[in-house]
Amino acid sequence: MKQLGVHELHSHCRAHRALLLDVREPWEVALAAIRVDGVDARHIPMSRIPERLDELDPSQSIVCICHHGVRSLQVVAFLERQGFESVYNLAGGIDAWSQQVDPGVPRY
Repeated sequence: MKQLGVHELHSHCRAHRALLLDVREPWEVALAAIRVDGVDARHIPMSRIPERLDELDPSQSIVCICHHGVRSLQVVAFLERQGFESVYNLAGGIDAWSQQVDPGVPRY
């Protein structure tokens, strides 16, 4: 299972035209969200991934994020089982992003 650190996120997404896939619940995204200039982002809650799988491109690099990196790790494993090859987990999730990259993103 591939993981990216928070400091690698921007360069990886830009170099690979990756999609940032936020798998948290809507209230979490409303509370604290990562915005990376020039990077496409999509929000699909973890529980909805199987029914919305057709919205994702298996040939595109996808970086999954959640609060601490646990749910997104599960989504990465699921997507890999579905044949997605370039899927990454953001290690530490948005909480690590808040602590190490952008303290303006609220912690919760």
